Amino acid sequence: MGHGHSHGTPGHGQAFAIGIVLNLFIVAVEVAYGVMAQSMALLADAAHNASDVLGLALAWTATILARRKPSARHTYGLRRISILAALANAVLLLVGTGGVGWEAIRRMGSPGAVNARIVMIVAGGAVVINGASALLFSRGRHTDLNIRSAFLHLAGDAAIAAGVVGSGLLVLTTGWSLIDPITSLVVSFLVLVSTWSLLKRSLNLALDAVPEGIDPNEVRSFLAKLPGVREIHDLHIWAMSTTENALTAHLVMPENTGNPAFLGDVCKELHERFHIEHSTLQVELPDAPSPCRLAPEETI
Repeated sequence: MGHGHSHGTPGHGQAFAIGIVLNLFIVAVEVAYGVMAQSMALLADAAHNASDVLGLALAWTATILARRKPSARHTYGLRRISILAALANAVLLLVGTGGVGWEAIRRMGSPGAVNARIVMIVAGGAVVINGASALLFSRGRHTDLNIRSAFLHLAGDAAIAAGVVGSGLLVLTTGWSLIDPITSLVVSFLVLVSTWSLLKRSLNLALDAVPEGIDPNEVRSFLAKLPGVREIHDLHIWAMSTTENALTAHLVMPENTGNPAFLGDVCKELHERFHIEHSTLQVELPDAPSPCRLAPEETI
């Protein structure tokens, strides 16, 4: 039996704290001035930022819990909660954006007068703050789905705020207040499109799909070409968290490979080539008296 693992990346505690505080400030300002300016677009952006506060708090909590040590009950620790947080954040984004879009449609019948100057000033500030907050998570967004969800929250809000600035400018130059809810609807659609990939990826990880970036056929081929390996079965690859992947497999081969460090070397190679941090390999003898019941491909 071989086993290998490595620890995940540290959390972005300071980035989460800054992002939450800044978003709370944005929500308060946009609600106050959105009511004053009678701007649906500004209130919609405030609602979306409010969902970001909850989403960031959820993601931050997940990164903290994911670093807890394993226990007798949770032998892998609580790493998997980061996947659940990413999934919850995707659903939260979809629900929040859908609500904003629905309200925009409702307001199209009677958009009312809009103070475009206030809208542009407040939304412009939101672009700067959300953009700066998103940059705090830019480094880890490619390797950690939980960090990616936080980045998408903030980058999406920056895009929405930019759209609100544009709508304010159009209202100011044309006097057509209907532009305000139309802008909310268009930007909400764009956020929904960008959120779909996050929902798909997080749902796949929650269902133990092979993580993106790992080709299971390449992994199987690598193991099959190892010296002495005659057969591979019960191969499983899944995500333990948004940053760590795991693998289990049965290798049919002579027990004595001539290299006492064989299994350890294989686990190290799996980590370096395929970014699989936690590998467990079981060696089975080719002339065993009874075949492994997990050998058939359809067996789980």
